[in-house]
Amino acid sequence: MDETHIDRALALAARGLGAVEPNPMVGAVVAAADGRVVGEGWHRRFGDMHAEVNAFAEAGERARGGTLFVSLEPCCHFGKTPPCTTAVIASGVRRVVVAMLDPFPQVAGGGVAILREAGIEVVVGIREAEAKALNAPFLKRIATGMPWVHLKWAMSLDGKIATRTGDSQWISGVESRAVVHELRGRMDAILVGRGTVVADNPLLTARPAGPRMATRIIISKSGELPAACQLRTTAREIPTLIFTENAAILRDWKDDGCEIIEMPMSLEAILRELGRRGMTNVLVEGGAGLLGSFLDAGIGDEVHAFIAPMLIGGLGAPSPIQGAGIANLANARQLVRMQTRSCGPDTYIQARFEKRS
Repeated sequence: MDETHIDRALALAARGLGAVEPNPMVGAVVAAADGRVVGEGWHRRFGDMHAEVNAFAEAGERARGGTLFVSLEPCCHFGKTPPCTTAVIASGVRRVVVAMLDPFPQVAGGGVAILREAGIEVVVGIREAEAKALNAPFLKRIATGMPWVHLKWAMSLDGKIATRTGDSQWISGVESRAVVHELRGRMDAILVGRGTVVADNPLLTARPAGPRMATRIIISKSGELPAACQLRTTAREIPTLIFTENAAILRDWKDDGCEIIEMPMSLEAILRELGRRGMTNVLVEGGAGLLGSFLDAGIGDEVHAFIAPMLIGGLGAPSPIQGAGIANLANARQLVRMQTRSCGPDTYIQARFEKRS
């Protein structure tokens, strides 16, 4: 019964994907003393009521003497909302089942301790692995100060992202492109390199709009960028950030609304700056050189690959990931938690990088 209700709480939590960050996704289920579910809730968006409060609002007095099942430890501090531990105690539940503790420094076991001090039985660790997988981006940012990095590309069946002449629109079909727009709509930032700006003149927005508006980020060591492009002309409407080692050359971009950060070109330093800004999910859309740099640096958490049923061929046709690469297969990055589904004629593969010891 505990596992069944926690599974439901996790499913509810996932509904907040893209809307609650930088907070974690949280779901809650309230069961009455006789075991019947009398309330459900989830954290719907950043700044709104937390999952437990929403579940208790539905349960009302039927929660008294029952059990709260929650995917993450109830908070015990004042943030944008009051502490959830206060609501849990006031509800009259006699038992709380928690999937995992909250590593946020202002909680970190404190919520469980307060509930136990109030005489409530607390069980921790039911479906803990699933809870950690669900909130992996949040957990990474708390532990490392860096956001979760999604690497995305579209390619032909023979692993090409363009022809030898550079023609690339469109390798993926309309269904795959719709999924990419969904991804963009729940990201905090979308990263591209100078080459992609020059070759594709992208807009890097979600169409239709999602729950978040991603900051468009360009990484250009030299600072050399096209004088006219969509990213520049829309910078006053959509946040646009450029990391470079040569800010002086980008004064006109700054005048047009872009934020310029001059710093050594270190991917880790860039990600730490994004984490400092509260960013949880970052999508790297290319090009091949930038994706290769991330792979060479061992920086990347999740892959989104769209494979079209076409063959391009040609020694000069580029592959999705360049960089130095590896010398021995034993050092190849392995992927786990792989999910595969059809997107029209294309195949969409979503997977996470296996953690290295």
